[in-house]
Formats: sequence, structure tokens, C-alpha cells
Amino acid sequence: MTISKSSAYKLCSLLFGTIEGDYHGNLQTLLSLINKASSKSLIVAPEVCLSGFDYKNYEEAIAFSDIADEALKKASDNKIIILSMLQKKDGEVFNFAKIFFNGNIVYQRAKAKLFRFGDEHKYMSQGSADEIEIVEVDGIKIGIIICFELRFKEFWKKLEGCDVIAVPSWWGVLRAEHFKVLTRALAIMNQCYVVVSDSQNPECTKMSGIIKPHGEDERNEDRACFELPYDKKEIQSMRRYMDVGIG
Repeated sequence: MTISKSSAYKLCSLLFGTIEGDYHGNLQTLLSLINKASSKSLIVAPEVCLSGFDYKNYEEAIAFSDIADEALKKASDNKIIILSMLQKKDGEVFNFAKIFFNGNIVYQRAKAKLFRFGDEHKYMSQGSADEIEIVEVDGIKIGIIICFELRFKEFWKKLEGCDVIAVPSWWGVLRAEHFKVLTRALAIMNQCYVVVSDSQNPECTKMSGIIKPHGEDERNEDRACFELPYDKKEIQSMRRYMDVGIG
């Protein structure tokens, strides 16, 4: 799938906390950070950052996604916004990763591997791995891996050829080293940018960041919005330098 043509972008990884039950407040935090990002940005926000896994108020959390869709469409003028949210489709609840761009949802798919330790399988349905694909938005070839999906190497292969892989996450702090190693390895193996966004909530790693195609790894630390220039030449340079057959 191809959407529009490209020009210079900044990559932006977000780091902020989700307040349980305050969906409107969480949305305003996200919109404020989107507004502060550079005029042409590819922005990645944490998994389910608008609601968290708020199973106590599940129906409200799911219903709020329709409101969020409209607000994020309006915020996506000249910006590529990537995140995930809980939403119903055909009577089933899924964790949908979405790409917003220029007033539209240009791509969405449901999380294909649910985190059973967190009881996700009890509250939502699993999507199909067949829907994991590369989508081209404004000349940038983008793939999405949602949190726990990072552990499945077959998904890395499906996204071979991406310019940017976005990883919206809600990753447990006890496995922070796994998260750091896997996200960096993903960039090195696929020779592309990896833009990671994890929640700032206490149970999460807080290890949002951007990894370059050559493997340079820089995390947000205390920055709510960490930006780096997107440079297609860095991808081409790495793939020429270490030719492993990625076009």
C-alpha cells in the first residue's frame, strides 16, 4: 500500500504516563505533544496510551477510541501519528495499531500476539499475522510491531525492507533489558530506523527511543518528545555497507 510522496521528516518518540480513567486528559497530553513536534514528523506513542488496560471500565475505554479517532485525524495534518487503542469490530474487541496521516486513518491492524501473562486474551481477540505488512506513507515505508509481538522473529522478517519500524509498547519493567536488546537488534537486523515508545507508568520500562540503521541507540530518558532527523541515505548506506539482501 502506498500513500502520497515523501520529503524531509523528523522521527519523534513519545514518553508520557497514562492516567487510569482520565481518557480525555490522556488525549490532551498526546495532542499537546503532537502539536509540539516538528511540522513534518513521524510520531510514535505508547501502546493503548489513551486508556491503558483499564479492564475495570472496559466499555468506556473502548467507546472512547471513536472520540480519539476524530481528534487524531484533525491533528495529523502533515504528520504521521502511530499508536494503538482498544476498539470494537464486528462485536469483538481488538488492540488496533493505527497510522493517522493528513486527516485519515491510512492503515490499521489488530495485535496478532496477545500477552497472556497480562490476561489480554481474556479481554480481547487476537488479530491475524497476515495483516502485518509494510505500508508506504508520504514516501516512507513503515511497519508496526505492537509490544509483545517484538518477541516473534517471523514478524521481523515480514517487515524486512521497511524504512521505519514503529514499536508502540506497554512493556514490563522487569524485562527492561529484553526490550532494550530486542529493539536495538531489530534495527540492526532490518537495517532501518526503529522508533520505540513505551509508557512512563511505574510498571513499564520508560525506554522510549530511536535506534538508527547502523545500530546507534538513543533513548528519551526524561524527554517527553525525542526527535531525530529521518535520513533515507542512512538506510541506503547501511544496506550497501553490509549487504544482507535487503532491497
